[in-house]
Amino acid sequence: MMELSPKNVRMLSMLGQRGSIFGVALLEIAREHSDLMVLTADLALLSGLGKFQSQYPDQLLNLGIAEQNMLGVASGLAKEGNCVFVTTYATFLTMRAYEQIRDNLGYMQFNVKLVGASAGLAMGMSGNTHYAIEDLAIMRVVPNMTVLSPADAGEALKMAQAVCDIDGPVYIRLTGGLNCPVVYKEEFDFKIGRAQVLTEGSDLALIACGTMVAEALKAAELLRARGLEVTVINMHTVKPLDTEILDRVFAAHRAVVTIEEHSCLGGLGSAIAEYRCSFKSVAPLLIIGLPDAFSRADEQPFLLEQAGLTASRLADSADKFFNEVK
Repeated sequence: MMELSPKNVRMLSMLGQRGSIFGVALLEIAREHSDLMVLTADLALLSGLGKFQSQYPDQLLNLGIAEQNMLGVASGLAKEGNCVFVTTYATFLTMRAYEQIRDNLGYMQFNVKLVGASAGLAMGMSGNTHYAIEDLAIMRVVPNMTVLSPADAGEALKMAQAVCDIDGPVYIRLTGGLNCPVVYKEEFDFKIGRAQVLTEGSDLALIACGTMVAEALKAAELLRARGLEVTVINMHTVKPLDTEILDRVFAAHRAVVTIEEHSCLGGLGSAIAEYRCSFKSVAPLLIIGLPDAFSRADEQPFLLEQAGLTASRLADSADKFFNEVK
C-alpha cells in the first residue's frame, strides 16, 4: 500500500479526502482484494471513481439516486462474501437509508463500508438539505458500527486501507473538499480506535476530528502565543472512543475542549461527555460545534466563521473557557 511522502501528500491534498479514497486507495485495495465491490448513487465521477471504473468495470455498480435500494444491494453482496464500499453525499447516505443501515448493517453486521462524502457544511450554497450535521450522532448509536472521521486526505487513504481488515460495518465521514489542509506531512502509524497526539502541553487539551484537526492546530499556535501550553489530539475514531487517551487527557489538563464540524449535540463532544460523566473528579469540558439550528445557505468558509469554527474564533473560545475555569 502507498506510504505517505512529502510528494504524494501534496497530491492527495489536492484530491481531497474523497479523491484520496476513491481515486487512489480503492485502486490499490482492488489489486489485493478480488472480493471488493464499490457502489455509488450516481456519484461515480464526482467521487473520483473514473479510473476505478475503467480498470475494474465489473466491481463498480452505479445504483442511481436510490440510496435505500443501494444499501439493499450492498447487503446482498456482503452476504455473498464481498467487501463492499458504498458512497454518496453524507446527508443522503446516513438519513435516507438509515433504516437499511440500522437493520442490515448494524443488526445483521454485514461487511459494508459506508463513505459519506461532503459531510458537515461542505456543500455550501446547496443549503440545509445537503448539509450533514447530524450524521455522527445517528451513526454512532447504531450497534456494531465503527465511526471514523479522517483529519486529512492522507489519513483518509490509510483509513480506507485499514477498514478492509474489519469484518463488519464502518462509517467514514469525509469533510472538506479539494485542497484539503495537510495534518500529516509524512508516513505515520494509523490504527482504528487509537487517537493521535499531535502536540503536547499541560494547560489545555483540544480534541478534534475531521478537517477541524487542522484548525485546532492553528488555534493551538495562537493560544501558545498567549502563554498557554496546549495538547492537540486527532480523535479520528469517534466509535469506539480511545478511552485510554481520554483518561490521560482529563487527568493531565486543567480544561478540555472538543471541536467538530457537526452539531454540538450528539457528535464527538457528546461521546466524550458521556464517557467523562463516569469520572468522580475531572477537568471541565467545553463542546464546540455547529449550533442546534438550521443555518442560511452560504459558502462553507463563511458558515464556519459564523459558527466559531475557524482558528482565531476557536482560540478565543478556548482561552475564555480556560480563564473562567482555572
